[in-house]
Amino acid sequence: MKAEDTLDVINNALNGLASELAEGRSEQLRRYLGFMGRFHAYSVGNIMLIWSQRPDATRVAGFRTWKSMGRQVRRGEKGIGIVAPMRLRTQASESPAEPSAESKEDRVRFRVAYVFDIAQTDGDDVPEFARVQGDPGSMLERLRSFAASRGITIDTDDSLGSALGVSRGGRISLRPGLPPAEEFGTLAHELAHELLHRNTEARPDKTVRELEAESVAYAVTSAVGLTPGTSSRDYIHLYRGDEAKLLESLANIRDAAHPIVEFLFSTEDTLRTAA
Repeated sequence: MKAEDTLDVINNALNGLASELAEGRSEQLRRYLGFMGRFHAYSVGNIMLIWSQRPDATRVAGFRTWKSMGRQVRRGEKGIGIVAPMRLRTQASESPAEPSAESKEDRVRFRVAYVFDIAQTDGDDVPEFARVQGDPGSMLERLRSFAASRGITIDTDDSLGSALGVSRGGRISLRPGLPPAEEFGTLAHELAHELLHRNTEARPDKTVRELEAESVAYAVTSAVGLTPGTSSRDYIHLYRGDEAKLLESLANIRDAAHPIVEFLFSTEDTLRTAA
């Protein structure tokens, strides 16, 4: 794959998502959000590239990284092309004030790099983080810790009406007595509001805010092994095939989901190391 071809792959994937939304279908978008939860550390473009080339991928790394983990990419396996920055040091033009001075400046270009899914490799077992299936377990407390790390307090309020939670700018109120899985999803939703929709000059309208927050919750709950709710299906009413708005919103969703998921699993890694 050439670097210039990656944009076509991304655009085709984006167009496919937008077309399905325009037709009132959301299955592909929900699958993409779950995929985003697994590959939250990658840019939206690279998530689309991985998803387009290998939609069943679960864990990817480069050839040398797999080798360092005791695994070998099988002969004949086709790599998954992603875009990687390459920093070049070039000779800067001479300064008029100092015509003899020699200085260098960095330039960034992009190239195609290849990663491989774990299913394309053989070798040593790779440690897996504990996953939850219907009960968030200790992940709920870690999600609360993430909120605290961002200076966000959490309390309960029995006067929320039909709402399960409310984001109040530096404070999240939850309905008391929520089952753990529902509390986890609600807290992830309200955290998305705190990260995306507070202290911004141009806030999107309420529909966009709610659906972005619900999509972050979908990605985060998927990442920890919970079964997401179905309310994110309402996303189909938002874009009606507008690729530009969809791409902007997907970038927002990724930017909020990434630090949450990274914190959840880095905290688990720290606990494992200390044990």
